[in-house]
Amino acid sequence: MAEDIRQDNRANFSAITDHNTNGMARNSSVASGKTGASKKLVIKNFKDRPKLAENYTEDTWLKLRDAVGAIQNSTSIKYNLEELYQAVENLCSYKVSPTLYKQLRQVCEDHVQAQIHQFREESLDNLSFLKRMNRCWQDHCRQTIMIRSIFLFLDRTYVLQNSLLPSIWDTGLELFRIHIVNDSAVQKRTVDGILEQIELERNGETVDRSLLRSLLGMLSDLQVYKDSFEERFLIETNRLYAAEGQRLMQERDVTEYLHHVAHRLEEENDRIVSYVDQSTQKPLISCVEKQLLGEHMTSILQKGLNTLLDENRVTELALLYQLFSKVKGGLPTLLQFWRDYIKSFGGEIVCTPEKDKDMVQDLLDFKDKMDNVAQSCFARNEGFINAMKEAFETFINKRPNKLIAKYVDSKLRAGNKEATEEELERILDKIMIIFRFIHGKDVFEAFYKKDLAKRLLVGKSASVDAEKSMLSKLKHECGAAFTSKLEGMFKDMELSKDIMIQFKQYMQNQSEPSNIELTVNILTMGYWPSYTPMEVHLPTEMVKLQEVFKLFYLGKHSGRKLQWQPTLGHAVLKAEFKEGKKELQVSLFQTLVLLMFNEEEEFSMEEIRTATGIEEGELRRTLQSLACGKARVLNKNPRGKDVEDGDRFSFNNDFRHKLFRIKINQIQMKETVEEQVSTTERVFQDRQYQIDAAVVRIMKMRKTLSHNLLVSELYNQLKFPVKPGDLKKRIESLIDRDYMERDKETPNQYHYVA
Repeated sequence: MAEDIRQDNRANFSAITDHNTNGMARNSSVASGKTGASKKLVIKNFKDRPKLAENYTEDTWLKLRDAVGAIQNSTSIKYNLEELYQAVENLCSYKVSPTLYKQLRQVCEDHVQAQIHQFREESLDNLSFLKRMNRCWQDHCRQTIMIRSIFLFLDRTYVLQNSLLPSIWDTGLELFRIHIVNDSAVQKRTVDGILEQIELERNGETVDRSLLRSLLGMLSDLQVYKDSFEERFLIETNRLYAAEGQRLMQERDVTEYLHHVAHRLEEENDRIVSYVDQSTQKPLISCVEKQLLGEHMTSILQKGLNTLLDENRVTELALLYQLFSKVKGGLPTLLQFWRDYIKSFGGEIVCTPEKDKDMVQDLLDFKDKMDNVAQSCFARNEGFINAMKEAFETFINKRPNKLIAKYVDSKLRAGNKEATEEELERILDKIMIIFRFIHGKDVFEAFYKKDLAKRLLVGKSASVDAEKSMLSKLKHECGAAFTSKLEGMFKDMELSKDIMIQFKQYMQNQSEPSNIELTVNILTMGYWPSYTPMEVHLPTEMVKLQEVFKLFYLGKHSGRKLQWQPTLGHAVLKAEFKEGKKELQVSLFQTLVLLMFNEEEEFSMEEIRTATGIEEGELRRTLQSLACGKARVLNKNPRGKDVEDGDRFSFNNDFRHKLFRIKINQIQMKETVEEQVSTTERVFQDRQYQIDAAVVRIMKMRKTLSHNLLVSELYNQLKFPVKPGDLKKRIESLIDRDYMERDKETPNQYHYVA
């Protein structure tokens, strides 16, 4: 059975291969062997292409031309749009496209040319002219879109295949541009009308923005916007704002002017959004900024910046910064004026001696104010912050730094009830900001040390914590070397307390206890300010007690030397008046004068000076405090505020006071010019030693160095301001003392001498 099947298969296969000579004809014989198999259908083109009717092209074009005319005249079209579209397709299929395209262009061109006459009327006002132009343009666009929809097949086949031919839409734009907009009279009138409307709007009148948007869109679409409109628009804008800027700078104050400029810029930006082309934004805004700001930067700042800063007009200052940041060169100009203002205002605070009392507080307030302006108005601009620091450094270093030290003293002294501990800490932080601007910090240190010594010795420090906090701030700012002496002063006071406990125990073991209670502060000479020693005549009891203490102290610390400082001493005296007993808290000089009146009723000034040995100036102040002050325990004859040579003094037995313990303040001699000079001279003396040490240190390391390199190295190492002339003097001094020598061939070269 299987064999039979194979035979049948072979027979069928051979039949296919034998008879399949032309592929298509023989399929039917194979298919006939299989019932229900599909047949292949072959479609062939006509041998001859169908021909158009004899007048078809002309008739069809007439139909199409009528339709175009109806569209252009806004009348109804006789024919079905689908039929017209099919007609165009038929013509294009029969290679009539070039002719059809030319005919369509000619019809459109004729129509557009006919439109120009409506714009020749002289009687039309500018607004009516613009409306007519807009209507014509809108109609033209609508007509072109409709014509294009009929001739779409032409547009998408023939026109698309010919890259040099414009599309039907572009042809419409081109014709409108050539025959309407490029007409010089029409274009001029159109642009004049648009500019007139914009000027009216700038003057506050309401205009038809949609009309302007449409017309400017037309100029843009026709690609004549820049040449025909933008150039003239910018010239007119320039002219308008140049005149307005000149006029308003004369009429208005700076605040009003700045708000006006901001308002104008807002208006112009709104104009861009509403109808002017986006491409005009940059030149338009630049033009407004240049004419209203750029041309008047110096005048604005000269006229108003000082007032704005004086009155702390934060809003206007922020606006000023914002506006100037838009103008080329605006911020550098503002920065210069800002720096000059700070230097001028700060210089006035610092260089007015009458304001010395409030100087530092005024500086702190001024710094806070300028910080606030830099932060909230000038956008924390680094340049402005650095300019402020530079300006502060300039004027703060014009005056001696003692005033800042005096201010710190006033805040840290007892009796300063105006601040809590937190407020005091905040004040000290602010002072440190000012302190950072000081170049000669060693001058500050010298005066600060003098005031600290007074506070510690008289027990007038408001708070030990506040003192140590200030010390810690100085240490953090200037390093441990700067505060080592100040820290030593605190250490001396603590050690003195321990010594006095031991001395009291020592006195209790003495066979002859004293009626006087002695308290001594032991001061290490290197830590404390130098005091001029003054020899005075102390009562025997005091001298004896001094010797006892000296014996006690040197017994514990052999090899040390004690030098008594009577100028720093103070005492509590018990006194009897008619009113009763009182205690008088007085200085040592006042004590010596008052004790004399235990012996006699009356003394002349000369007698008191001889008996006490107090220097004349100091004695006059002492007598003035006792006889001319608020607590007059002595009577002066003749009466008067000042102490003269022939005056006589007697004990005032009728003295009355509501308090039991009365503090009689010494008349404080204002720090004399000599004292200030001597403190400053000591600082400069210390500086000379530091310069010498630095020169030797550098030369020891480098061995040989030129003068310029040595000076440069010194400026890097020294922490205080120094003039080149001073450095030269110190170098000469070291050469004279054989620490270094000049090179014999090159005098500008130095060698270290080992």
